[in-house]
Amino acid sequence: MLLGSQLRKLREARGVSRDDAGWEIRASGSKISRMELGRVGFKERDVADLLTLYQVTDEREREALLSLARQANNPGWWHRYGDVLPHWFQSYLGLEAAAALVRTYEVQYVPGLLQTRDYARAVVLLAHDRAPAEEVERRVNLRMDRQKILHRPDAPHLWVVVDEAALRRPIGGVEVMRGQVKHLIEASALPNVTIQVIPFRAGGHAGAGGAFTVLRFPEQDLPDVVYMEQLTSALYLDKRDDVDYYVAAMERLCVQAESPSATTEFLRSVLHDLGGA
Repeated sequence: MLLGSQLRKLREARGVSRDDAGWEIRASGSKISRMELGRVGFKERDVADLLTLYQVTDEREREALLSLARQANNPGWWHRYGDVLPHWFQSYLGLEAAAALVRTYEVQYVPGLLQTRDYARAVVLLAHDRAPAEEVERRVNLRMDRQKILHRPDAPHLWVVVDEAALRRPIGGVEVMRGQVKHLIEASALPNVTIQVIPFRAGGHAGAGGAFTVLRFPEQDLPDVVYMEQLTSALYLDKRDDVDYYVAAMERLCVQAESPSATTEFLRSVLHDLGGA
């Protein structure tokens, strides 16, 4: 998706039509459209030909984009979970793994990157209560493996804003929630994790439209991507106006939420209400 977005910008900057670009790589305009949306794989030769057509002559810029093409074709760790992984979520896992900053707002659940195993299992069962136990555990293992990015040497910064509703809803029961809230308190001490809670007393706020995530990448010329998950699909936004709107909403959420230090105290009060020490 990132490579496709960059190719689209280069094509538009040179005033090249999709049909003309498709002719250059012995394909159709619709194939170019699918490439630019990140819906098909890339041949390195095709990317090189398109870069030549778009008059990209700087060797460093060409190599950066060709390297991105090679990375896009490499199967990620999540491919071994292909039997339980929706195709529309695979793109997100790739983006998340490449991100330098992940900012997410959640109202229903604790974000997946911070869920305990017991809490994750309870969430999975909400949608797959009739699935075999083995399948449920594979879905839980997928979520646990996903969390490993937070402990990489080049780990992204995770900045989470959680509505109090997610903490008060006893997913999996009180004991599971106690373990989950304790985990959030522990996670808040990690140097690359920031957690804020929006309490009920804050009233209406900028996140009224629902959960969303903003992904930012280390390469400055790559656009931010907004991700919104639905029951059977997901929406990815990378157009500047759309992204700016959601980034502004995230900034307002962070202002309206408890500060990170106050959030830790808030989590302790939630744990006390759940009967935890």
